[in-house]
Amino acid sequence: MRQRHRPVGLVMIALAAGVLLLIAASCCLGRYQVPLDQIVRIVLGRLGFSVEKTWSSAMEAAVVRIRLPRVMLSCMVGCALSTAGAAYQGVFQNPMASPDLLGASSGAAFGAALAILLDAKMGLVTASAFLFSLLTVALVMLVSLRAPGKRAVSLILGGVMVSSLFSAGTSYIKLVADPSSQLPEITYWLMGSLSGAGTDNIRFAFVPMALGLLPLLLLRWRLNLLALGDDEARALGVSAGRLRLTVVLCSTLITAASVSVSGLIGWIGLVVPHLARRLVGNDYRALLPCSMLLGAGFLLLADDVSRNLLPTEIPIGILTAFAGAPFFLYLITRKEAEE
Repeated sequence: MRQRHRPVGLVMIALAAGVLLLIAASCCLGRYQVPLDQIVRIVLGRLGFSVEKTWSSAMEAAVVRIRLPRVMLSCMVGCALSTAGAAYQGVFQNPMASPDLLGASSGAAFGAALAILLDAKMGLVTASAFLFSLLTVALVMLVSLRAPGKRAVSLILGGVMVSSLFSAGTSYIKLVADPSSQLPEITYWLMGSLSGAGTDNIRFAFVPMALGLLPLLLLRWRLNLLALGDDEARALGVSAGRLRLTVVLCSTLITAASVSVSGLIGWIGLVVPHLARRLVGNDYRALLPCSMLLGAGFLLLADDVSRNLLPTEIPIGILTAFAGAPFFLYLITRKEAEE
């Protein structure tokens, strides 16, 4: 099979430029029309530059309070989920690995549903989803430590078991929730949405995402060694077990932060890393940054469609499933051209 080689630098520049163009276009899209030049003036004015005020207060409110936070959160969540997916696939050497492999998503769903059942405010719903997501993965790791056999296999099996438990808990909460108020809110959260994006969400998610993404970027070259096997990695001075633990913890942290502010958004962490491999190959030094940019652009585009396609907003989790499943089938069935 012939492997296509693309100049990685040009691919990264093209992706970064594409994401920037998407950000500019996304800020212009919406029910209330705001021209791009006015958006630029509003942003420059907010940054402290001396700009003549030619925009209305309604324009400023639409851009600063609604669109910019939503666009930023879309990029952050897409970047985090796709990076976590690529990292999990490298750690477990499994192309089907995804960010919810260890139960982070099911734990977050249970935490959010429980908070909604208790009539908590939105900030507490987000915090509960984040804490239960971390708790779920901690429980999975505890199970894997107690289980005999290979640690990677124990982690996956523990994730399946614990995810089932928390999914059952979420189902029970939906059963006893008030069908007129609480149940619709729980159901909407489980479908994934960025409709409530605000500066509070960005502040909440930024720190854990940064704490998880930075080590993954710094360690991305070591992920290549895991494909060689533990003995070969050890011979090169890298502890495979310690590296796996670090990557799993960082990936879990950014997954928990993402799910807590956006709800359940599937397929991004599974599909985007495979698309990135088509562009830059399997070298994690390029694959991880490529996945970050692609994930940010993919979710931003999906969010644009979700809030502009119909008069009522479509939950973004539905759109990513509709787009991701056929696209993933295309990726795994498409064959490279033979030499």
